[in-house]
Amino acid sequence: MASQDGGDQAPRLPMPSRNPLPLSASQEAQVRDIFYQRVRKKCAAEIKAFADCAMNRTFTAGFACREPHRLMNSCMKAHATQEENDAAREEWFAQRVQRARERERKALRKAEQEAFLREWWGLPEKDREAARKEMERLARGERVGGFPSAAAARRAAAAEAEAKGDGSGGHNNFNIQEAGRER
Repeated sequence: MASQDGGDQAPRLPMPSRNPLPLSASQEAQVRDIFYQRVRKKCAAEIKAFADCAMNRTFTAGFACREPHRLMNSCMKAHATQEENDAAREEWFAQRVQRARERERKALRKAEQEAFLREWWGLPEKDREAARKEMERLARGERVGGFPSAAAARRAAAAEAEAKGDGSGGHNNFNIQEAGRER
């Protein structure tokens, strides 16, 4: 047991990240790329020194360039901190609007090219409903935070049914009938 004076108390760990929002694997990879880019930028001189030393060497690079390699690794370890990772994550979130504009610009360009090719080859126009759905899909933003689980969807549906006051209490009649058959 720890004493009350706080001397034997274990140190509290800081919160792992200021941005606890879960991202998809590809989004996390984008954050990681920004993180590595930032660390490499801070250690550019050490990386350049090691690269110059290792130039035109094969097997002997490990022996001849031991000191520049050690300096490069120590610099990268010093800068590869959780604070730097948080800063990269914040930078990724700050670039969301820019990425959305870029996606929209590319999608509009693609639609223009498709319309031109349809006109050029005399193909029928794209169905208006399909074009509307495509534009709606483009208008939706980037998904951040993952998708809700199936259990969360069921809880939401049950809460909605209970809020409507349909008397089923979130259960559908199919489940009640199935329960009766098991007896």
